[in-house]
Amino acid sequence: MLAPRLEIKHVTKRYPSVVANDDVSLLVAPGEIHAVLGENGAGKSTLMKIIYGATQPDAGEVWFDGQRAHIKNPQEARARGISMVFQHFSLFETLTVAENIWLGLDKSFSLTTVRERIAQKAVEYGLELEADRPVHSLSIGERQRVEIVRALLTDPKVLILDEPTSVLTPQAVERLFAVLRKLAATGCSILYISHKLDEIRSLCTACTVLRGGKVTGIVDPRAESNASLSRLMIGAEPPTLVHRDVVLGDVALTVRGLTLASDQPFGTALSDVSMQIRAGEIVGIAGVSGNGQQELLAVLSGESTRAPLGSVTLFGADVSQQNPRARRAQGLHFVPEERLGRGAVPSLSLAQNTLLTRAATLVGKPPVAWIAPPRTAAMASDIIARFSVKAGGAQASAKSLSGGNLQKYIVGREISAMPKVLVVAQPTWGVDVGAAAQIRAELLKLRDAGCALVVVSEELDELFELCDRLHVIAKGKLSPTIATRDASIEKIGEWMSGLWTPEVADAQA
Repeated sequence: MLAPRLEIKHVTKRYPSVVANDDVSLLVAPGEIHAVLGENGAGKSTLMKIIYGATQPDAGEVWFDGQRAHIKNPQEARARGISMVFQHFSLFETLTVAENIWLGLDKSFSLTTVRERIAQKAVEYGLELEADRPVHSLSIGERQRVEIVRALLTDPKVLILDEPTSVLTPQAVERLFAVLRKLAATGCSILYISHKLDEIRSLCTACTVLRGGKVTGIVDPRAESNASLSRLMIGAEPPTLVHRDVVLGDVALTVRGLTLASDQPFGTALSDVSMQIRAGEIVGIAGVSGNGQQELLAVLSGESTRAPLGSVTLFGADVSQQNPRARRAQGLHFVPEERLGRGAVPSLSLAQNTLLTRAATLVGKPPVAWIAPPRTAAMASDIIARFSVKAGGAQASAKSLSGGNLQKYIVGREISAMPKVLVVAQPTWGVDVGAAAQIRAELLKLRDAGCALVVVSEELDELFELCDRLHVIAKGKLSPTIATRDASIEKIGEWMSGLWTPEVADAQA
């Protein structure tokens, strides 16, 4: 009988404010695709970091191929054949894609060879990458592709994947799953972290569920339902979204004939983009990362003020060249896709981060324009309570939160402002099913209260669940609009490759 490829025995890891892993045991056989499922803050990332040598346990043992392993650091883990794709990426901004991947590989490979292997793997896995692009010019989704390709190029014995499909079209997800199954057939063991229960049930042959740092179940996901997995993970089934009929109001946000060259060397130019959003509806924008989402979001939010005059109007007023503060004053708020650095300042407290977009209500008017710390802390505490954010209070630093909990806080901060227009990028990226349902329910409440929402997401299931109408962005062009009830995953997947026709546009006009 073969020894387990990986075995975790009674691992415990404590931090000052929380026990992240509490007597956790896990067994992964050679060639097994093993899901690790849990709500945000359940201890999944901590456990993966222990396996990868990035964190040391306070108690317990790690066994690899039948022998006890003291994995001191990620370099040693990679030498043993353990590769990991983190949810928060570890890339050098000033280096190219090829240089970043080269750093994680055996230095017997030349940089030229690495470039060639990147091109081969990009084709094989359907993960398009430009090897010579600097990382700072990549979107969040494109950076995730770099991490995935880097891990796959190491020919691992254990591959840890944290939310790997959030940047892929449905067709590319199927291709990736086919590759993962082939890897597993060669004996590679895969630890798969995802909040997409359908994916886990389709791909994985075993599943360990964590809640509050403890193991609550070890099951075969193929024999489970989404409801039963949810109960193991969060103790209940997520609430069903109530989607009321659209009651359209006035036109809130209009983009008209927007053509704009990218100000980044490897960016995507926008070409004749037009769309209109009315009060009381949610309009979704689907697309593979790197097809112009960043550029369009920058124009909508005011981060880019280069748009031609008259190309962006808010309630009939031209805001094409207004900055984010001016747009917020008129009721437009924005949730960026990048949590740390743009959505929140890592070293500042949650209370201080609240000031980033809520200063108008928290800072006095001249000549007494001072900040009221009690009011700021109270607002942060209200957001924490309303959105069930797991944090050490309003004074906890943003970087101390798990990715999912920080996402809940940032989305909550903007929703609680009761905007007239809300532009949201990746609203539930890395968020567990319970928290995702809560965020989506809050977005629907905003819609029903008369807010106009634009949701940019690579999660097609999310767009179909939330949106009244859909567009697709591909190569800087925006598809015609289509009512969600008339769309299908297959059609949107085709459009994400740019395969809509002029006839379709005429029919939707």
